[in-house]
Amino acid sequence: MPGILSYGAYLPHRRLDRSEIAPVAGTGGGKGTRTVASYDEDTTTMGVEAARLALRAGPDVAPASLWFATVAPAYLDKTNANAIHAALRLDGSVLAADFGGAVRSGVAALRAALASSAPTLIVTADIRTGLPGSADEANGGDAAAAVLVGEGPVLAELIGSASATAEFTDRWRTPGDVRSKLWEERFGETQYVPLGEQAWNEALKDAGLSADQVDRIVVTGPHGRAVTAFGRKIGAGDKLVGDLASTVGWTGTAAPALLLGAALDQATPGQVIALVSLADGADVLLFKATDALASFTAARPVAEQAAAGSPVPYGKFLAWRGMLPVQPPNRPEPSRISASAAGRTVDWKFAFSGHADVVGTITTFTIDRLAYSQSPPVVFAVVDFEDGGRQPLELTDVDVAEVEVGKKVEMTFRRLFTADGLHNYFWKARLVR
Repeated sequence: MPGILSYGAYLPHRRLDRSEIAPVAGTGGGKGTRTVASYDEDTTTMGVEAARLALRAGPDVAPASLWFATVAPAYLDKTNANAIHAALRLDGSVLAADFGGAVRSGVAALRAALASSAPTLIVTADIRTGLPGSADEANGGDAAAAVLVGEGPVLAELIGSASATAEFTDRWRTPGDVRSKLWEERFGETQYVPLGEQAWNEALKDAGLSADQVDRIVVTGPHGRAVTAFGRKIGAGDKLVGDLASTVGWTGTAAPALLLGAALDQATPGQVIALVSLADGADVLLFKATDALASFTAARPVAEQAAAGSPVPYGKFLAWRGMLPVQPPNRPEPSRISASAAGRTVDWKFAFSGHADVVGTITTFTIDRLAYSQSPPVVFAVVDFEDGGRQPLELTDVDVAEVEVGKKVEMTFRRLFTADGLHNYFWKARLVR
């Protein structure tokens, strides 16, 4: 049976305290935190991080295809999955393709991959935003998740699935808009709950199970009221897997794979896990954990990442999101990259072929308050790698007071800058925490 061979999740290091929103915006906010992609992150870079973790945990399987799903792509027209493909240093014969435009594209890509026998790496990522003071701004979260699926010694096999589709307008965003718009909440609930119940019953029938044989239930979707109502409708009770709403937020396209990973982190062999996604319809996938899960160790468990992180002030969050223009450093902005030069150097530029998973040590560093940056100051460090080699690198996800000679760092794929609509991707270093 097809199933999950490996998985990985990535939560950005920064956290926004929701209580900081209302004093500035005059409304919104709330309790808890949400994850925030840094100024040098986008859905592509976060997708690379999640995919690296999935492949690190399952190094014996080489994907035949890579499918990337997001509603916030770094490019239109250009395939974003190609940059992830290059950063992972996959063989040129591996197909890379985008699934995008709607939140449902993430779970749809997962379902399509599970219908194939060839190993496929599904990468999902999202950056959730909204106008200052809005519920979307406070309740959203940025994240990425990757699932390697196929046949073989799987961690969890797919034992049943079903979908229900209907056309209705609950949440929408026209191309170019920075925020989504919502219809009245009760309308969404009346649409989603019957569709979810239909797919739930059909999936149980497909698996030959009754509801009481399901051990853990993941329910996610853009409509919080509908998600809650559906959980009550099927009597999920204490079988519900936590949705990370108070620490991470709702992560859009990435949410199904992210929460499935969180459930697998805690599952034991033999348990049945239901993944329910309510987005433009309903999708239900039933997995049964195998004995192989007992010997599997996630590269970075979701709960461990959710409990980590450091704060970002609300003003800086708004600046990173482009909601609050700020004065840049008094240095010229960088010119756009050369497509031909980038093409000639793709192996070391994207894949960092000197082994990006090797830990390094800071031997010296400098703090530059004049160099151009979207989030000054810039911290540069000379890094010595454990297996040999020395490289000058920019540090990210770090506060100036944290930097010390002798501290350990690891590599992370980031966006250096954007000029004329071209993103210059390369590798930075971050502290090992």
